[in-house]
Amino acid sequence: MTEILASPAVEADILTVDRVVEHPAWAALKTAVETIRPWQSADGSIDLTAEGAPPGEAVRSEVAAVIAAVEQLSPLVPHDAAYHTALVADLRRWADTGFGVPDFLDSLLAFQPAAQRADGLQHLVLFPMYTQNGNPDRNLEAVVLRTVWPEWLAELERTRYDNPLFLGITFEDFTAGYDTNSAVLFPETIAVREAPERFTWGGIFCDREAARFRVVTEAAVSTLGLDLPADIVTMLGDQERCQQAFVLWDMVHDRTHSHGDLPFDPFMIKQRQPFWMYGLEELRCDLTAFKEAVRLEADGYAQARDVQFAVLFDRMFRFPVTGDRVRNYDGLGGQLLFAYLHKHDVVRWTDNTLHIDWERAPQVTNQLCGEIEKLYRDGIDRPKLVHWFAAYELVSTYLAPHPGSVWAKGPEALDLSLPPRKLVDDVLPDEFPLSMFYEALAKKLRGVIASTKGITAERLAQVAA
Repeated sequence: MTEILASPAVEADILTVDRVVEHPAWAALKTAVETIRPWQSADGSIDLTAEGAPPGEAVRSEVAAVIAAVEQLSPLVPHDAAYHTALVADLRRWADTGFGVPDFLDSLLAFQPAAQRADGLQHLVLFPMYTQNGNPDRNLEAVVLRTVWPEWLAELERTRYDNPLFLGITFEDFTAGYDTNSAVLFPETIAVREAPERFTWGGIFCDREAARFRVVTEAAVSTLGLDLPADIVTMLGDQERCQQAFVLWDMVHDRTHSHGDLPFDPFMIKQRQPFWMYGLEELRCDLTAFKEAVRLEADGYAQARDVQFAVLFDRMFRFPVTGDRVRNYDGLGGQLLFAYLHKHDVVRWTDNTLHIDWERAPQVTNQLCGEIEKLYRDGIDRPKLVHWFAAYELVSTYLAPHPGSVWAKGPEALDLSLPPRKLVDDVLPDEFPLSMFYEALAKKLRGVIASTKGITAERLAQVAA
């Protein structure tokens, strides 16, 4: 069992600690969580009867250490007191019921970070959960974070981009599930007995997004010989400035999923659709953020110009060459943006150098956004399958389908007696393969992208130093 011991002198010093991660109980909490994690199954349970399983008393001792640490750390974050009380109760119930599939619904409902958005506000979070783009299993994870909510952003949310559930956040420290590519904290990832009627918050780590963006963009710019505007060169060297761009981008992107002419459930949670539909939805949200950034720049918001470059560079340089090629819908959206700008002579690859017409880039990028918005608007009057084909036609206008694609041959190649969801089986895992340009770029950036696993602003600064 992990013990938390301190001399009277040390205890006196602890009283002056403001950051959770500076309190010795945080190190004890991390150690206990990391001890428990290997014992957990994919669903978060611990089978005490399995071969090689730990003694039940050992598991209970480590959970007791987690509880003790939470109780010691909670006074540092009094705004989380109700959540921590419920969390301790959930942990005790999990232990008392034999460590079955964890149910932390009560503590999830008690955690309401979006109800108290204040810049720099600290939170200590612990749940059995998977981390999107990280650990697929529902292990215990602990993370200390801070809210990013500057007054200019709060004013935009109040007056132009209402999004009461959105939470910009940064890492203070975390357990192994976040030492990955995950950059979100979403309530739907948490192990509960039943999904709540509605989720009340969603957090995105803008510091990880910004640090990853800086590393990958600088490598891509160097590889491609791209000549950047001077102020954007300065931006890439400024972590705080990039974080401000990403928190604005994320807030507008997030709300766009439920705004506009939507012919279907925007998150498509209960629908089985071809992956290009997901790709177009994510790209629509990013291009909406780009379009709004153009407007905000005209209104004098300095962060808005940075958002435009962040969207363009992250979408064109990182998304297409990140992850595998199986239903990579974010990669597809990045390919589509690049191809569209290339076809309209905004992007040129000449003499092994990339050139961008910075003056025309906003207009033509917004033009693509308009084409996707028209697809959605027209989709309201179409049957689902017809809408899917219309979307396929839009994508394949700019991206070459796989030569073996059944969908590329048109409706006559499919068994239309089947329901649409069955026809998704005819979609190839890589329906729109990488172009020769991106195949070459992927080889150049593979190591750089891999190096951003687990990146934070602090880790990037340490590397730079």
